[in-house]
Amino acid sequence: MCPVFGLEHLQEIEYSLLIYDVFIVWVEAQLMQVDALEKLNDLLNFSKDNNPFYRPRLDETAPLLPFDSLATFSRSVPLTTKQDWIEDQKAHPPYGTNLSFPMEAYTRCHQTSGTTGTPMRWLDTPETWNAMLDAWGQVFDAAGTKASDRVFFAFSFGPFLGFWTAFESAQKRGCFCLSGGGMTTETRLRAMLENRCTVLCCTPTYAMRLGEVARASGMDAHAFSLHSIVVAGEPGGSLPAVKEQLAGLWPKARVFDHHGMTEVGPVSYECPRYPCRLHVMEDAFVAEVIDPETLEPTEPGGRGELILTTLNRLGSPLIRYRTGDLVQPVTRETCACGTRDLALEGGIIGRCDDMVVVRGVNIYPSALDQLIRACGGVVEYRVEVQTVRNLDELMVTIEPEDSVRNVDALIERLSRTFQVALALRVPVKAVASGTLPRFDMKARRWNRLPPA
Repeated sequence: MCPVFGLEHLQEIEYSLLIYDVFIVWVEAQLMQVDALEKLNDLLNFSKDNNPFYRPRLDETAPLLPFDSLATFSRSVPLTTKQDWIEDQKAHPPYGTNLSFPMEAYTRCHQTSGTTGTPMRWLDTPETWNAMLDAWGQVFDAAGTKASDRVFFAFSFGPFLGFWTAFESAQKRGCFCLSGGGMTTETRLRAMLENRCTVLCCTPTYAMRLGEVARASGMDAHAFSLHSIVVAGEPGGSLPAVKEQLAGLWPKARVFDHHGMTEVGPVSYECPRYPCRLHVMEDAFVAEVIDPETLEPTEPGGRGELILTTLNRLGSPLIRYRTGDLVQPVTRETCACGTRDLALEGGIIGRCDDMVVVRGVNIYPSALDQLIRACGGVVEYRVEVQTVRNLDELMVTIEPEDSVRNVDALIERLSRTFQVALALRVPVKAVASGTLPRFDMKARRWNRLPPA
C-alpha cells in the first residue's frame, strides 16, 4: 500500500529536501575551499624554498604557514604587480628570477603583446603547460566543442601564449585544427568554408571583420558550418551589443567569451546558461576582488580589481597578482549551470588604468563600445582623447555601414545616445567606407592626441 500524504506532509517533505539541498551546497563549498587551501599552502611552501623572486616576499609570512584560511592568506601576503616582474626581468635578463626549477626543466617560452608596456617573457615546464591545456579544455567544454569539431584559428601565430594553448588543447581533445597564420581575411574565409570548420577562435573585432568581408564578398553566412565562435583578447565578447552584431553576421553560431593572460594562462570560461557571464576556473586559481584604490576586499558582489594566485603554474607562479582587470562578481551561489566557480557579470568590464575622466564622468572603453554597437549602423570607429584647458575631451569618428542611407541621422542618434547615457556632449563625425583601420588582433581604437 502506498502511503497517502496530505498537503501538510508534502510541504514538510519539500522543506526537508530544500534544507538538504542547501546543506549539500554548503558541504561542496567547504570541500572546494579545503582543496584550494591545501594547493595554496603547497604552492607557498614550495615557492618560499625554491623561487628566488618570491622567497623574500614570503619570508615574513613563513611563520604563519600553513594558512588556516584563504582570508588569512589574503591579509598576510603582499600583492604582486606587473611592474614588480618587469623590473625583475630588466634586472635579471632575459627571464628574471621567478623560476622555481633549473632552466633545464623549462620547455616553452612565450611573451606578452606589449600593448600596455614592455613585452615580458614567461617560461613553462611540460607539467605547467599541460595544466594550461586542460584549463583551455574547460573553455572548449563550455562552448560545446567535441572531438568531432573542426577548429579554425584566425591568428597570425607568434610568441603569444593564448594562440598556442588554444591550438594544442583542441588538438589534444582530438579536434581537426587549422591555423590561419599568414593568410589574408579572404583566404581565411575560403579555408573555413572549404574545410567545413565548425568552431572559430579569434578576437571579437576580427570575428566582425570576417563577417563583414564575407558579406561584402557575397558569401552566404549560412553556407558556413560554424556553430561556435570562441573569442578573447578584448572585453567585447561579453557585451550584449557585440554579441548581437556578431549574431547578425554569423546567424548559425553562438559567441562564447573567455579571458586569460600570458602571465597566468587561461582564467575563465563563459557560463553555458548565462551569456555575458564568465566563470573563473577556481581549480586553477585563488581569486579575490579588491578596491583598486584602498586595496581592501570589496563588499560581496561589489565591483573591483581581479586578483589571482596561480595554483597550477608552479614553475613561474604569480601570487596575489594584480591583473588590472575590472570585474563585477556575482554573489556566491551555485550557478544554474551547476558550478560554484566565481561568476563575473559582464566578463571583464575594462582595465583599471583604461578609465578616462571626462568632465567628471568615468568612462571605460567597453562602456563606449557597448553604446556604439547598440546604436547600430557602425562598421568601425575611432575614439580620440585630447586635453583641452586641463580637461580631457572625447571625439568619436565612425565609419557607417554601406547600408546606411542617412548618415546625418546616424550621427544624431549616436550623439543623443551619448548625451543620455553619459550626460556628455561627445562630438561625432563620419568618414567614408574603408577609411578607418581594421584589426586582426586586439583592436586599438582609442588614441590620445597632444594637448590643444
